[in-house]
Amino acid sequence: MRFADSFRAARWIRLINLVLQSLLFTALFSGLNYLALHYSWRYDLTQHRRHSLSPETLSYLKGLRAPVQIVVTWTEDSENEEVAQIYRDVSGILREYVYATANNRATVEGASYDGRITTRYIDVFRQRREAESLGIEQANSIQVMSGNNRRTIGLEELYRFENKQKQEFRGEQALTAAILDVDNSEPTKIYVLRGNGEMQLDKTDAARGLSALKDEMRARNFDLQPLDLSVTKSIPADAALLIIAAPEGPYDKFEVELIRTWMTRSPPGRLIILLAPRARHGLESLLSDWGLVSDDVVVYDNGATGQDESGNLILRSLSKESPITAMFLANEMPLRFGQARAARPDPTRARDGGFDVKPLVATTESAWGERSYRMTSLTQRYDAGVDLPGPIVVAASSERVTPPNDDVLPFSVRGGRVVLFGGADFIANGRITNPANLGVFLNSVNWTTDRDTQLNIPPRPIERFQLSLSQDELSRLRYSLLLGVPGAAALLGLIVYWTRRR
Repeated sequence: MRFADSFRAARWIRLINLVLQSLLFTALFSGLNYLALHYSWRYDLTQHRRHSLSPETLSYLKGLRAPVQIVVTWTEDSENEEVAQIYRDVSGILREYVYATANNRATVEGASYDGRITTRYIDVFRQRREAESLGIEQANSIQVMSGNNRRTIGLEELYRFENKQKQEFRGEQALTAAILDVDNSEPTKIYVLRGNGEMQLDKTDAARGLSALKDEMRARNFDLQPLDLSVTKSIPADAALLIIAAPEGPYDKFEVELIRTWMTRSPPGRLIILLAPRARHGLESLLSDWGLVSDDVVVYDNGATGQDESGNLILRSLSKESPITAMFLANEMPLRFGQARAARPDPTRARDGGFDVKPLVATTESAWGERSYRMTSLTQRYDAGVDLPGPIVVAASSERVTPPNDDVLPFSVRGGRVVLFGGADFIANGRITNPANLGVFLNSVNWTTDRDTQLNIPPRPIERFQLSLSQDELSRLRYSLLLGVPGAAALLGLIVYWTRRR
């Protein structure tokens, strides 16, 4: 008998076949793991994108240049289910921070940086020595550390509670704010003018206080300071942005000229103006420089959806062309604006290539701008040929995009930026909690200071699922699990056994 036809040859062929199959399977899975490690894709298919970070957070993380360590002192094996759930919520979102900064290190022109985020989980009672070495004594908290800077995040910052029930998870907002706070970069300086009856940062009243806005800005690494031009006679050199918030009296010519000069300096100035109706402001020449106008009218809207019972203008017509308003238009989030005046592109000024003027927010067609608002005896109604017809633009932006002399620099260059609002009620303490109000203003600050990204981090709703079963249904489910599933497996085994016997 030839060797090729012998049983020994068959055994060798079978052995070689098995070895080759093993090698092929090993090569296949090794190749798949290599591709998954170096060329992976991640998709978040959850309803509220629970496993994705917002564009604002990703933008900030990309700019990190110093390592950040986050230490969590909540424990997974806690006997308290609420505490264990907090651990799961926090650890889930922290994985996204670590993943987003995994490659955030490089060497540029001989200087290296490491902007990665690392996490540690410590039980302060069982790992006492490790906790003391990190200077951590507080349990059930998050410590965010970078260099000598440190910030603590408590439970009240992670969730919004209502009737002692968790309604929203605000972990991303709290963590991003803490990372910005401990980052080595200096906060952006913003000055809010005062001296002419403007809304003030330290006031807590609902109508004209800006204390809530100041807290929101501080959480985003902005430093807001008051500035009285009649006293300082100059604008600080570190000012990245000026905010004029609803002056009750006009600025004098010296102050207006000071702002106009600052806006044309190098680098150019940035300005947000909020003008309340029924008040003189004296900024007409400044607005004209930027192709804007704020008519002396009070906007009314008798339409079914244009104004609520409290007199708030409900504004849904937002520009999709501007990063300030595009997100809120897409998500159908209206502004609750309060009282307003017109704030629009100047129709009498010829458009030129030096400015990019855009309307941002407008009323419905049923609105009008009442010019005779001082005559309280008159009925509020639209008078054709006298009043301003709707829709009325109540917010607009202007940007200088080319230098004055095109022969020297013929290409487009970003210059100064101005955002004009025909009202200021929407940022007061009583209305700033409306998501669109806060978001539009924060995006305006972001746009004027060249942080061109969506700034408002939405909270994640807490999803609750409840299984409602009667006692009979629960009994049937119990017997099905105890007897039905094992019985089906046993029956399948008997069928296989009987088939093989035949």
